[in-house]
Amino acid sequence: MNYQKTLRLVLLAGAALLTPASPRQAAAATAMQPTTQLAATDGAHDFDFNFGTWHTHITRVLDPFSGGTHTLTLEGTVTVHKVWDGRAQLEEIEADGPRGHWEGLTLFLYNPVSQQWSQNYVDSKDGQITTPLVGAFKNGRGDLYATEEFNNKSVLIRGVWSNITPDAHHFEEDFSDDGGAHWMPAFIASLTREK
Repeated sequence: MNYQKTLRLVLLAGAALLTPASPRQAAAATAMQPTTQLAATDGAHDFDFNFGTWHTHITRVLDPFSGGTHTLTLEGTVTVHKVWDGRAQLEEIEADGPRGHWEGLTLFLYNPVSQQWSQNYVDSKDGQITTPLVGAFKNGRGDLYATEEFNNKSVLIRGVWSNITPDAHHFEEDFSDDGGAHWMPAFIASLTREK
């Protein structure tokens, strides 16, 4: 056997050893590679803008499917803490309005497999976690969805995070009773960062 032929065989054998033999091995090899490039685009830090303390002005629409003329306005504070290096966050809400003091808690969780966020809300009055809104950010806007009961009727809920700047952002929760063809505002919050 000549030198060049032996070298070719050694190179081919080495390439075969370095090439994963199955899709599962290929996925494992990819998973072990550094994630710095992936982390920049996977959405794990899309909610980073939310960290800090905010003044919130809230409008709750009590009759979203009946013209939206009955509303409550609340003023309060939202404090958001980083958990798991930003892949989760805990949001505490305190506000006051015509019906008194209101407190809520939201846990935001990032799922690296689906590359989506869930928004899990609990009202202090009943301590029950509502159906999580789930979705992702695209072009600077977050759209998260769920299905829930409202006035004994199943409705589609859309939570929208928009108008995001370093010192302000907007959150709106809209309801649809026709599968998303029409959306009615139910909860509107304008947030400005407290200095």
